[in-house]
Amino acid sequence: MKAHEFKVQRTARYYTLGEAGPRTKYFWIVCHGYGQLAKHFIRKFDAIQAEDTFILAPEGLSKFYWESPKSREPVASWMTREDRLNEIEDYSEMILILYQKYKAQCSEEVKIILLGFSQGCATQVRWMLNKFPDFHSLIMWAGLFPEDLNYIPHKNYLSNKSLYFIYGTEDVFLTEERKRDHHKLIEDNQLEVEMIEFEGPHKVIRSELIKLLEIMK
Repeated sequence: MKAHEFKVQRTARYYTLGEAGPRTKYFWIVCHGYGQLAKHFIRKFDAIQAEDTFILAPEGLSKFYWESPKSREPVASWMTREDRLNEIEDYSEMILILYQKYKAQCSEEVKIILLGFSQGCATQVRWMLNKFPDFHSLIMWAGLFPEDLNYIPHKNYLSNKSLYFIYGTEDVFLTEERKRDHHKLIEDNQLEVEMIEFEGPHKVIRSELIKLLEIMK
């Protein structure tokens, strides 16, 4: 048996809040977690929606049915370990196209904020270190930096960026062991990350999003 690969054209989906333009001061790219859809995830960001803020939520290219006792809801994922390098390249190229499209509509002074939730954290980091876009802040919400990447060679690229790791005290996925390992990875790779803890579960919470925005400003 021999495996083969070839490129095909396909349709990607994304959602937006607000309008990108010369008066846009904040351009957010927000990546949902595993088993979510962008149209539901982006609703959380109505908490920070304003005339000077444009929010873009790309959606994972892989769809599947989420099995539950009551329904089979269609959801999305960014990647799995199967054919992972091609999946990373595909979603990195998709996000880059969206980034370039809307950044060109904003002024040169626009602040670009990358936010990932859960699996979306690794997505943000992987496309960032694949395409090296210009940005100002990276927010890791309830998700970890990928362990298989070496960040030290990119120290200059990351040195003038604001990096945040925010998580809830009731997050069942972030065990004490995982948090310790994550802190060690951050230290070993000489990353300067601001840690923010809030009382709550594995979710993006509107009130905490507003607090985070105030910290960033």
